[in-house]
Amino acid sequence: MGKVYLNGKYVDQAQAVLPITDRGLLFGDSVYEVIPAYAGIPFRAEQHLKRLQRSLDAIHLKNPLSPGQWEEILERLCSEKAGQDQSIYLQITRGSYEKRSHRIPEHVSPNVIAFSSPITERDPSIASEGIKAITLEDIRWKHCDLKTTNLLPNVLALAEATDKNADDAILIRHGEAKEGTSSNLFIIANSLLITPPDSDQLLPGVTRDLILELARESNIPFAQATINEQDLKDATEIWLTSSTREIAPVVELNGKPVGDGKPGAYWQHMDQLYQAAKQRIRLQAKNGGQS
Repeated sequence: MGKVYLNGKYVDQAQAVLPITDRGLLFGDSVYEVIPAYAGIPFRAEQHLKRLQRSLDAIHLKNPLSPGQWEEILERLCSEKAGQDQSIYLQITRGSYEKRSHRIPEHVSPNVIAFSSPITERDPSIASEGIKAITLEDIRWKHCDLKTTNLLPNVLALAEATDKNADDAILIRHGEAKEGTSSNLFIIANSLLITPPDSDQLLPGVTRDLILELARESNIPFAQATINEQDLKDATEIWLTSSTREIAPVVELNGKPVGDGKPGAYWQHMDQLYQAAKQRIRLQAKNGGQS
């Protein structure tokens, strides 16, 4: 990790500290975003920053920075590892105060943190062999559409999946499949690409939106519709998607094969479209940022 942005300054990681009364630490009173950057160019940064603003508005926290200031931070962090693929983490907490109290203080001074980490190349076995998943009851709070740091239920679900020799868990609420522990859900059913509709029970993923755009451009039939547990069992393909995971094909669910137990043809097609979109970003970087 290089320099860390902390409240207007770029400091070494060891110097990036906040008071123990920070409300993000004590109450999870904070929001965050993770933005991939390919060859030094943030991927769909506008959409990520728009979602960040939506989360801030929902918890009644004013954005402490302007769009231009966020752009400068992203540019600075990317420039430290010029040309490399990176994952840029942004977090805004409500701030630090003299006294621990559940009541939101009248005068708010948020803390802003940002840093970048290398993006690990995708394990080739994911493309050739896929991943395994289990289903678990969704015990998260109501507002899963907000990207807050209240992630303990997600962490515990992933831990249970790991204990059961799976790579992830698909969360079920009232008989309906919603998403993975840190990813959106897609299935292929009767040659139709389906993802659950927007609601307060799942995060509106930036990668999810891109996949829907790519499907539209490529004339792949798709729908946003409820996916119940039986739909999940009957699906010929299941995907889990996120900015850092990209598109992971689920080939085994609860110990049983999905489709023929291998990454499917629809996934292969969509993955090619997604990789091409990334390659356009890298080409843009090579040409000096000119598209």
